Amino acid sequence: MSTPRSAALERLTYTLTAPVLAVAPNLYPDSPINQMVQLAGAAGIGGWVLAARSDVPGAGRKILRWSPLVLAAAVDTAAGHTTGFGPYGLDGLLAAGWAAAGWVVSPFSRHTRRGHRPALAAAPAPQSAPAETVVEEPVIPDDGADLLTRDARMLWEQAGMPGRTHIVKATRHRGMQHDMTILLRASETGRPITGLSEADVAAPFGVHSSDVVLAEVAIQPGRQGGPGWMEARITPGANQRRRKAPTDQERWVDRVGSPKGGAPGSELVHRSRDQERGVTFYRAKMADPTESPRIDLAKVCRGLGLPEDDSCVFVLIDGTEFLISVFDSPPLSQIFKATRELLTPDAKGMYVCGYTITGQPVKTMVYQHDKNAPAHGLTLGVSRSGKTQFFAIHMAAQSLDGEVVWLGTVRKDEKTSVLGRYIDRQGSNALWMARSLRAAKALCEIRAEMPWAYDGQPHDYKPGDPRCPYRQLNVYGDEFMTAAQDAEYGEFIQTDGEDLTVTGLKYGIGFNPAGQSPFAHNGFSTEMKDNLRQNSRPVIFNMGSPAATRKAAEGTMENAYDVPTIPARYSRTEGSAIERAMRGEADPENGVSTGGVAVIVLDNGRAVLMRSLYADFDADLSALFPDEVNRLTDHEISELTKRGLWFDWNEPEPRPGEFWPEPDEDADGEGRSRRRSGGGKGGGRGSKGGGRSEQVASPRQALEAIRSLTDA
Repeated sequence: MSTPRSAALERLTYTLTAPVLAVAPNLYPDSPINQMVQLAGAAGIGGWVLAARSDVPGAGRKILRWSPLVLAAAVDTAAGHTTGFGPYGLDGLLAAGWAAAGWVVSPFSRHTRRGHRPALAAAPAPQSAPAETVVEEPVIPDDGADLLTRDARMLWEQAGMPGRTHIVKATRHRGMQHDMTILLRASETGRPITGLSEADVAAPFGVHSSDVVLAEVAIQPGRQGGPGWMEARITPGANQRRRKAPTDQERWVDRVGSPKGGAPGSELVHRSRDQERGVTFYRAKMADPTESPRIDLAKVCRGLGLPEDDSCVFVLIDGTEFLISVFDSPPLSQIFKATRELLTPDAKGMYVCGYTITGQPVKTMVYQHDKNAPAHGLTLGVSRSGKTQFFAIHMAAQSLDGEVVWLGTVRKDEKTSVLGRYIDRQGSNALWMARSLRAAKALCEIRAEMPWAYDGQPHDYKPGDPRCPYRQLNVYGDEFMTAAQDAEYGEFIQTDGEDLTVTGLKYGIGFNPAGQSPFAHNGFSTEMKDNLRQNSRPVIFNMGSPAATRKAAEGTMENAYDVPTIPARYSRTEGSAIERAMRGEADPENGVSTGGVAVIVLDNGRAVLMRSLYADFDADLSALFPDEVNRLTDHEISELTKRGLWFDWNEPEPRPGEFWPEPDEDADGEGRSRRRSGGGKGGGRGSKGGGRSEQVASPRQALEAIRSLTDA
């Protein structure tokens, strides 16, 4: 094989230059030859630095090209610093070694001819194509790719073709300098892409792995897809903008819908603003329609940069969708006045009793149109929470529907006395409540035998039927739990109330207890609570704490849905509590009472927060009630009178035999009442005649009870 001419000339140059490098520094130290050699060496070092810092392939070849100049300068410098030709003729040995290196490394000029044809003296002998070309890696044909794709391929090849993939196309994102999407396919046909991670894609392009998203490629007409293809979105610019100024959708995905967010698995549908009402709505849904929303409202507020204010931020869940309402000011702090138009029931017995946070009217019922029966009522809440206000509007709606209303309370107060002017009967002690319940219970028997005019036969009550010979009766028991624990008449109140709850609907009688607990140990039996829950829309006002309100609401629901929170007062969050503590300042006193705000449980078991309509007791309530008070029929009053149950229920003492049997005559002819046996407060229950149990609240009362039983 002949030697190329360039290689022969280069070897001759090394041979002739070697003696000069050995002799010139020793004989002529200040000769221009030495300076030229040193300058050439400095140029060679500069070429090394540029080659090392360049990102273009071929840095090693460039370093080899500059190596003869750098090594020649090194030999010249060493020869100039030795005495004479150095020990053992070191200068000559170094120059000879430098020349030999040019011969051994086949020579350096061979490295400058990459990509050119071989410079042979004679034409190459014809050879077969397979013997001429050896393919070690798959050759990618030139497909006319654009500059961006070619640059991306070069970086990809330098990284060793991660995941054994090839870049088909790179597409720059509109308006972005560094963001692009690359389409990848497996290098081997029919092989799926495996083991490719975000870090593998990020490394060749010098971006963070969080700026890379891998996605599957759908099969499209004219292009393959499936496991052998993959799409990588490289978005360092968009992510930087997303971190600094995210859109509503991006903020929701990153901070709310993420696995650690306030509503994991959700996605924002849209954000809207009602400027007139001063509210911002965030409507979202679950990405997986089979999942139910799990919302931590405080975390949602922190994720969206909203104040964690339970008086201005509310959530409404509807299946897989939910709505977060953010108000500028507490929406339930405003007052909605009651009017006769709002309180007049429609053909189905429904009327507006309040408004929700979104301004929607909330309706409740005076009778059950779908069940063809009256409606019970269950109202819960602590003192000054708004129960009596709700009584007023509910009684007005029932009166406007032509129904009879009785109201019994444990103690007398101004509001109940005012209501007594517009209803049939009203009283204010446990004895009055016991008498009203006993009369209502007797009305069930009376109405069961009252004939209807059209056929002369008795029938069950049908709301709105003009042929019915009697009106619907609604019996109220305010502070029912307290009355049910009364030492004298509590047992009668609890038993008759439970019986009325179970049997009263057939005969047009609805029972409406109110109090501060819906649980059995406070006067409600399970049977009574179930009947009230199934035949009413329970209304729960503030129970003293959000936890107690939630517990009371869940106790009236078939399923424990999310129950809205009712705080003690509505107050806007102002400033930083930490800064006020550091300055020693008091918290702002800007609370607004939540009286009248309640949770109403609708027919589907969903709890809704509302503010009930406001009835002004300082004004004339006659505008809300009908002109005539609805009364019982003469027949009903006559039958109750025959049974000794219709009289002035405000009489301070029970009539003989009203609750306990008549006194028995002892052997000496002295009367002894079964109500007090042996000086104790024993007694019997009406028809049963047995001893009446008394509540024991202390050891002393227990001792008195034992003495009364043993006549000790």
